[in-house]
Amino acid sequence: MRGRNDTGQSKRPIVLCCAMIVCLCLLFLYFSGSNGKPGSTAFEYGTKFSRTLGWGSDDGEDGSEESIFGTGDADDVKPKRFPVCDDRHSELIPCLDRNLIYQMRLKLDLNLMEHYERHCPPPERRFNCLIPPPHGYKVPIKWPKSRDVVWKANIPHTHLAKEKSDQNWMVEAGEKIKFPGGGTHFHHGADKYISNIANMLDFKDNNINNEGMLRTVLDVGCGVASFGGYLLSSNVIAMSLAPNDVHQNQIQFALERGIPAYLGVLGTKRLPYPSRSFELAHCSRCRIDWLQRDGILLLELDRLLRPGGYFAYSSPEAYAQDEEDLRIWKEMSALVERMCWKIAEKRNQTVIWVKPLNNDCYRRRAPGTKPPLCKSGDDPDSVWGVPMEACISPYPEQMHRDGGTGLAPWPARLTTPPPRLADLYVTADTFEKDTEMWQQRVENYWSLLGPKVKPDAIRNIMDMKANFGSFAAALKEKDVWVMNVVPHDGPSTLKIIYDRGLIGSNHDWCEAFSTYPRTYDLLHAWTVFSDLDKRGCSAEDLLLEMDRILRPTGFIIVRDKSTVIEFIKKYLHALHWEAVTVVDAEPSPESEESEMILIIRKKLWLPEAGSQNSST
Repeated sequence: MRGRNDTGQSKRPIVLCCAMIVCLCLLFLYFSGSNGKPGSTAFEYGTKFSRTLGWGSDDGEDGSEESIFGTGDADDVKPKRFPVCDDRHSELIPCLDRNLIYQMRLKLDLNLMEHYERHCPPPERRFNCLIPPPHGYKVPIKWPKSRDVVWKANIPHTHLAKEKSDQNWMVEAGEKIKFPGGGTHFHHGADKYISNIANMLDFKDNNINNEGMLRTVLDVGCGVASFGGYLLSSNVIAMSLAPNDVHQNQIQFALERGIPAYLGVLGTKRLPYPSRSFELAHCSRCRIDWLQRDGILLLELDRLLRPGGYFAYSSPEAYAQDEEDLRIWKEMSALVERMCWKIAEKRNQTVIWVKPLNNDCYRRRAPGTKPPLCKSGDDPDSVWGVPMEACISPYPEQMHRDGGTGLAPWPARLTTPPPRLADLYVTADTFEKDTEMWQQRVENYWSLLGPKVKPDAIRNIMDMKANFGSFAAALKEKDVWVMNVVPHDGPSTLKIIYDRGLIGSNHDWCEAFSTYPRTYDLLHAWTVFSDLDKRGCSAEDLLLEMDRILRPTGFIIVRDKSTVIEFIKKYLHALHWEAVTVVDAEPSPESEESEMILIIRKKLWLPEAGSQNSST
């Protein structure tokens, strides 16, 4: 008995120790999920109401065919409020969140830039909180002044001003940050640099738009996007692209300035743009190893360039100052020659290559020449999550015979039916009717917005389901730009949008968009929620995402069926949104069910109180 009692007593400390260890482990997991702070007071993972109602799944495998929007009944569940995220999440980009990568222990190849690519949280790890603006946030300075100056409080990061002080990227000026228009290879201003490129290409009057034939540009490694900002005055629009890397906030600065931009990287996946979208690709000291993996990154640019498109490259290798530069230049020259690119001009620190107009050069190459042509089954317009291939995308036979795109010069190309409509079996008549219909709809939108919108209040616009881009085309006379988003699983209409001289991206609205918080003034959501319903994704997650990317005092236009409108109205208070107006939409030929229009404005609220404030 004594022996048994001793054994029992000796086991108790062990049991207690084990229990303490378990408790400590649970506490560690609880705190580590939020980098050392309790999640319950700052944010919650997942979407509470989505989990309750069974909406959190991205695959819709619950077997229910009932709409997530219910019947519009007043008794449906509605939230009273959402928690406010910690201040440290004021710049959260859910699918480009470095903390998520660490927490999920993703095994990524840093050499291939996989850690800068999209890695989205699963539904149970999504934030169920409102992203607060930084302390002291102000309504952004309006375009065109914003090209040159922004409020420092809105993006309180000045390390680039110090790091790039000799290159005139940006300068601190009291409460503001100024942008002199400089860059790594254009210290004296982007305007002079752009004019020099036009001069090298012998364009009339040194105008980069080449009498309307050069309209869309891809600026890789864009910095704070001064190159793209100064192109706009020449009626040229650039997709300024940079990762969320060691030079953080580059794209955030670009969008705060009112310049089109997107967070992305040349890593392992294709960029979310269709083939033959850009007349010019540009890299000014973008620090990309173009020779890696058999030239795969340069071949991605080749996929994106139109027939006769240019690649302007400003870098030490272009003027070969030392042995290493000479080696890189020699190998790069050999690579582009095998790709059938030719030097259009080489001057000082810049070389400009031009892509062939047809397939003749590809067909003359010796058998076995690398890089090879892509396989016949490869779709160069399939991009969402598609790995890059080290191969050349040849032109379709019709484009080869035409020796070019057949596009009209800008601005006529905006309303001229492009040849690639035939790829989608869409007639010119359908295209023209779509353009006319959206012209009328946009005029109606602006009349509904009425006195709520000052003439310069809107600059950055996102059309969340752009179709042919006719919503954006209808805004041509306004001083705005539109990010045209095309669902990744629908018809590949994004190439039509680029052929019209507009820009955009493929996307999956079951996930977060690749942008910083507070970067758009107006979101247009035409049947986006109805589409989400069919896929079984979370409508509440989408509302939170829209709130994340919308600037305070910005607007949302929802055009959808009545059950969707009633559903969204229940969340207005919880999101600190206010309804501007709700009306019946005009009859829609492409919709079997009648639609309604809900116009919403986001209030400016302070993170200290987690409640609304002035919405001037």
